[in-house]
Amino acid sequence: MSSINASNTKTISTRALWAGRIMSGLIVLFMIFDGVIKLPPLDIVTQTMTEIGWPADVGTARLLGIIGLVATALYAWPRTSFLGAILLTAYFGGAIATHVRIGNPLFSHTFFGIYLGLLLWGGLWLRDPRLRALLPFSG
Repeated sequence: MSSINASNTKTISTRALWAGRIMSGLIVLFMIFDGVIKLPPLDIVTQTMTEIGWPADVGTARLLGIIGLVATALYAWPRTSFLGAILLTAYFGGAIATHVRIGNPLFSHTFFGIYLGLLLWGGLWLRDPRLRALLPFSG
């Protein structure tokens, strides 16, 4: 079985590396979709923003889209992936807080940001030996 070694840290198996890339890729694709639909923004975006208590103006939607896309780009680039993960975690936290505030269903809406965060950090942990060294889950 081949392995990857980065900066004299523990090796990552090829399977773990690819699992991490796939998990991270799912987050990146989802966030690109989320950001792009907020740039025009689509009617469904402004309608949803009104339902969750945000102003339904174009500027707010675009700003949220740009913030999400910038954080996603930082996450996708290996040199800044840790910073991107932190920023995306904050972005998801805002979504969680919004859903809690308006009383949306717990497992389908409120926890969705948690699900994304677990996928985001799990993917990064599997593909980045520096994070594995920082957070060693196995002995």
